[in-house]
Amino acid sequence: MTSLRKLGSSDLEVFPLALGGNVFGWTADEAASFAVLDAYAAAGGNFVDTADSYSAWVDGNSGGESETIIGKWVASRGNRDDIVIATKVSQHPDFPGLTAANIKAAADASLRRLGTDRIDLYYTHFDKTEVPVEEIIGALDELVRAGKVRHIAASNISPERLQESLDVSDREGLARYVAIQPHYNLVSRDTYEGDRRDIASRQGLAAVPYFALASGFLTGKYRPGATVEGARAAAGAGKHLETERGRKVLAALDEIAEAHDAPVATVALAWLAAQPTVVSPIASARTPEQLPALLGVADLTLTDTELNRLTEASA
Repeated sequence: MTSLRKLGSSDLEVFPLALGGNVFGWTADEAASFAVLDAYAAAGGNFVDTADSYSAWVDGNSGGESETIIGKWVASRGNRDDIVIATKVSQHPDFPGLTAANIKAAADASLRRLGTDRIDLYYTHFDKTEVPVEEIIGALDELVRAGKVRHIAASNISPERLQESLDVSDREGLARYVAIQPHYNLVSRDTYEGDRRDIASRQGLAAVPYFALASGFLTGKYRPGATVEGARAAAGAGKHLETERGRKVLAALDEIAEAHDAPVATVALAWLAAQPTVVSPIASARTPEQLPALLGVADLTLTDTELNRLTEASA
């Protein structure tokens, strides 16, 4: 049985791979989403990450499709107490921004779609600098006091605003961020390593990185000279193929994957999971067949030499 990891200073214990819900209601319909969720839970997974805006960008969708699917799955499986549900506020077309009124209204809408009385981890999805941090933290604190949210977190926030938010919480005795969700992976290290990570480390925040596999590039299925299919893959994975860093990282991943007889994706996630502050990288799967390479992160420990090799290749 894979041991769960403590999420920062919270009382939440999570599987070392968070299942990304961005594909539910987009590239995975309800039946496919249920199959992925079932397989993830059967493997011991308990940490599902979504947002109220998923997947408003799809023609015919209005946002909230992912939450609705997760809510239906939890209700049909009767496993709400076993699953840590993380969702986000600020980007839903009907609930944009981070004013206090909007945060509260968006949270109620998320709770309805999820069919639950509480959100385990509630993120500000994209910071809105026109709203004072006092207002944002105040509204989130009210949700925590009302029992609608257990813990709060931040994604896509500047180091300055992150520190300011923590200072307000400490000064006013309000709910405090326990986690940060940064864009972070082997080929995108600059956004997180540095000030954000220093704050997370100093303040005891857990990092739950998104784009952990660089839109599929770090699965190893895209190679120089290969055709990259699909809009998301072409934009995300394709750009890394053209860089020396991307090619060096693939070569190091191949070598280590072969030594462990493990998929390239598992090795890339294992590097990320071993980085300071990182508790549970996020990755998504459209089908149950894609899950084993992701779940393998729970059982693969890289040596210091292997970690250094990857760190140097991706420098």
